[in-house]
Amino acid sequence: MKRLLFTYLCILFFAVLPAQEQSTLDWNIDDLFNEPAQKTPVEEPKNNEPEVTVNELMRQKGITFNASYEFVVGVAPGLYELPWDSTENLDIHVERYIKLKSSLTADAQIDDSLRVITSFYFTIPDFNINLGDFFFDYNINDKVFFRGGKYSNSWGLNSNFSFTNLLSRVPSDAYCGDSYIFKADIPTGIGGFQFLTLTRYNLMDSDLGPLKLKDFAFGGKYNLALKWADFDTGVYYQEGMPLRAFLSIKTTLWKTEFYSEGLIAINDVPLDASGAVSFGFTKELFNNKFIINGEVLYNAEKDSYIYNPETFIKDATVTLFKEQLHLALNLSYKFGGKINPIFFTQMRYAPFENSMQLTPGFRFTPLSHLEVYLAVPMTLGSKDGYYYNSENAYATYDGKTIPFSVVLFVKLTGNMQFKY
Repeated sequence: MKRLLFTYLCILFFAVLPAQEQSTLDWNIDDLFNEPAQKTPVEEPKNNEPEVTVNELMRQKGITFNASYEFVVGVAPGLYELPWDSTENLDIHVERYIKLKSSLTADAQIDDSLRVITSFYFTIPDFNINLGDFFFDYNINDKVFFRGGKYSNSWGLNSNFSFTNLLSRVPSDAYCGDSYIFKADIPTGIGGFQFLTLTRYNLMDSDLGPLKLKDFAFGGKYNLALKWADFDTGVYYQEGMPLRAFLSIKTTLWKTEFYSEGLIAINDVPLDASGAVSFGFTKELFNNKFIINGEVLYNAEKDSYIYNPETFIKDATVTLFKEQLHLALNLSYKFGGKINPIFFTQMRYAPFENSMQLTPGFRFTPLSHLEVYLAVPMTLGSKDGYYYNSENAYATYDGKTIPFSVVLFVKLTGNMQFKY
């Protein structure tokens, strides 16, 4: 394993790696390396009306309905031991996935200043109807832009370890439901301010009692976009949590994107300070077909908890963001062609604990609405290490870690849009 550590550190040294974090239990093949999901063509009625500008289009009164579906079926056989470590008959656990999600979204432009979006989705096999995004946009003379309601929002660069996404931070004993956010954005030419208040209290559940001040968080950030670099800085506070501030810097040198982030957390009782820092890069080669992304993060924050929102295959959770050194390396290659095959590899490594997660995989699109994914997540190194325990392992069953799996997913997606 020492050779593995030496090789990995050499890669980091010559590449100037980066940082941030996303719960390994939340892994989604679409987002494994921030690779955007394949966009399904939108079926729209044809018209011969003259083209309009984006600004005019956004201000046109009317309502747009968007109906979409997403059907996923998959199988994931896994082993309780790595195949090359087991001397006995392999014990296999097979996980099966099948889920259908259908949604309907109404986007209503009430007038020049007010826009309202409402979405509902229906899932099988849960047979649940849930409220999706539900918010309004309001602008004052194109100077101040307000948005309020239920929707997702994030801060920071969010590549591999989203420690600067302060909006995902929660107290360890907090009830975490849907986020309801009211924010104001104020552009300032080459930058802009954002001020917000956020709650993770589930307002739709009347059994939780009245809202309290500790259910709300408050924050603000400033963005400055210069020709040679982008800067983001912000502060965030919620009762029962430290006061946190972050700074993100991103620039491009030698056709390579470099970025760095830092965070400081200040406790009032007892009075102390801690933080985290990261460095990273992204490089595109061979006409943007081959992408290399790497990060190194040192987290010195103690007892820090991150809220992981619900995904297609996983419920919302709160996980501990462990204090230690984290390394990441992502590779992807787009072959091009009719089926658009993409090969990817993701590595996450905790060197002080001799613990690694490695996930090679493959994705292709045989048809316009159909995507196929194959991945082989595995956990390497010490069984007492960070990535082998039940909180951070890719998969567990009956309290046991499954360090080796073969995951096959088929996804069928589509949507249709109607305008009035």
